[in-house]
Amino acid sequence: MTERKGKLFIISAPSGAGKTTLAERAVKTLPRLKRSISLTTRVPRNGEKSGCDYVFVDTAEFKDKIRQGKMLEYARVFGNYYGTPRDGVEKDLKNNFDVLLCIDVQGAMKIRKKFKQDAIFIFIIPPSLKDLRERLGKRKANSRAEIEERLAVARHELTYLKNYDYGVVNDDLESAFKKLCSIITAERCKVKGRK
Repeated sequence: MTERKGKLFIISAPSGAGKTTLAERAVKTLPRLKRSISLTTRVPRNGEKSGCDYVFVDTAEFKDKIRQGKMLEYARVFGNYYGTPRDGVEKDLKNNFDVLLCIDVQGAMKIRKKFKQDAIFIFIIPPSLKDLRERLGKRKANSRAEIEERLAVARHELTYLKNYDYGVVNDDLESAFKKLCSIITAERCKVKGRK
C-alpha cells in the first residue's frame, strides 16, 4: 500500500459569499485538514488577529517575499496584496495533511497552472447578487461604493466557475457546509487520479 500524500483544496468565492466561514468550520470538523493562512497588506478588520485570520504585513515585506520566491501564489485585490506562503503548504502536504487555501480566482488560476491535476478546486457561489449585496452591507466595513465595486468583481469572478471542479451554493450555511465536507471526504477516498 502506498503512503498517502496530502491533498490541496482550493476554495474561491466572491467577497461575502462565506468561503472563510465554511473553511474554518471544515478545518475544525475534519481530521488532518489544515488551512493555509494567507499574507495580506490590508489593514485588519475588527476582531481579526494576525496569524489567525491573515498574516498582516506591509507592502515592502510582501514584495520582498515575492522576490525571494517564498509565495506559492499572490494577487492584488481591491488595492491590497494577498498571497499564500510556499513553505507552510509544502511542509503540511509532505507531512500528509490536506491543505485548504481560501484564495481569490486570480490566485486559484495560478495554482491551477502550477499544480494542474494535483489540486481540487471548489467555488462557493452566493445564492444571488442581491443576497451578496445584503451580506456585504451587514459587514459594515465597506462603503456603498466599495460594495458596488465588490459586486462588479463578483460578477467577473462568477465567470470562472467553469474552471473549478465543484460549485457549492451557499444559500444555507449548514447545507453548504455538509456539501463541502462531502466533497473533501469523497476526494480523500478517490483511488484514481484525474487524466
